[in-house]
Amino acid sequence: MKHTFLASTCALVLAGPALAQTEIEFWHAFTGRLGELVAEQVSTFNASQSDYVVTATHKGNYSETLNAGIAAFRAGEQPDILMVFEVGTATMMAASGAVKPVYEVMADAGADFDGEAYIGSVKGYYTSSDGKMLSLPFNSSTPVLWVNRDALSDAGIDPDVDLSTWEQVGDVLTQLKDAGSSCPLTTAWQSWIHLENFSAYHDAPFATKANGFGGVDTELALNGPAQVAHISAMGEWAQDGKFIYAGRRNEGGANFRAGECALFTESSAGYAGIKSEAEFEFDVRPLPYWEAVKAEPQNTIIGGASLWVMEGQTDEEYAGVAAFLNFLSSSEIQAKWHQDTGYLPITNDAAKLTREQGFYEANPGTDVAVIQMTAKAPTDNSKGLRLGSFDQIRGIIDEELEAVWSGDKDAQTALDSAAERGNALLRRFEQANR
Repeated sequence: MKHTFLASTCALVLAGPALAQTEIEFWHAFTGRLGELVAEQVSTFNASQSDYVVTATHKGNYSETLNAGIAAFRAGEQPDILMVFEVGTATMMAASGAVKPVYEVMADAGADFDGEAYIGSVKGYYTSSDGKMLSLPFNSSTPVLWVNRDALSDAGIDPDVDLSTWEQVGDVLTQLKDAGSSCPLTTAWQSWIHLENFSAYHDAPFATKANGFGGVDTELALNGPAQVAHISAMGEWAQDGKFIYAGRRNEGGANFRAGECALFTESSAGYAGIKSEAEFEFDVRPLPYWEAVKAEPQNTIIGGASLWVMEGQTDEEYAGVAAFLNFLSSSEIQAKWHQDTGYLPITNDAAKLTREQGFYEANPGTDVAVIQMTAKAPTDNSKGLRLGSFDQIRGIIDEELEAVWSGDKDAQTALDSAAERGNALLRRFEQANR
């Protein structure tokens, strides 16, 4: 199809003909600091061996990268490896003939691969019902609360104030607003954090059938009493100027990194950008929970993406894919990725190595996301989400939440509408994938 890359003769240290390397195409969604770190991983792999060369290409944001991969497959021009965000998992599973499961890639290549090496709360998202790995976990994150300590101090608030519950957060937002803060709280990825993870953290269903893991005949349950109460509170904060909505993705990240906002609910992977850009003292804290709903939190669920291997490649390419995926999962590479980015270590050995290296001790709070994900065994409500057409459903949820923030709808009305509109998409997905 493509795929032979001739090594430059000037790079050869031995006399003789140039050796052909098998090219592995990898499409991803990262820019900025994360894009630089992916490029570093690819460069390290390419320098570590001479049989394969991975070429990494940015294809837009998560949605755009998924759509680019689907269009490329239809045109017979698909890459070897495609990064797909977690909400696209059910879509990829249903793409019969488009993907080659990772466990098959590894077995066919004779690669040394242990699916049990991966952290359970991460692995479960990307495995079949019988536990076989379909795609490789790559960048897995979970939401946390980022705290601008200087902003709290400037408002006369103890920067070590307890923010473990939303009740306590509400009190602090009032104090920040009264002290003149223009942005007490902002958020990234509002559906992922304030509905999807909120539901898991409070052990409330987001959808029936174990959030879709039990079958495609699932229905949304995101309009339950707990979710309505939380979105109602946030709607009131929005009207009072205590919660500032910046956009559907991570637009609020720029506001927080610039020091404009005191509190920020965002992915643990915000660490890379915040560490490099913030000119203020910051903390990472656990995601708050409503004590009125649950005495103690359950566990959060992952975001981020996994790597899917596309069908239609040569045996040589699949051997290269297997080598690259094993490289990405190695303890040293995973530990470095975790420490550089704030993404979760996807293997138990990488987490152990990070602790042994003293990273958590030297960087307090960087283990919050790991503890939050792994302290409790997941329930049917907290092991993740597997819903068809989920990217489009998230768009519907975003639209309805925006109506709450602007005061045009109350939380119950908006979430009822989100459930009704989202269920229509789920029924179409069910009919197409029975």
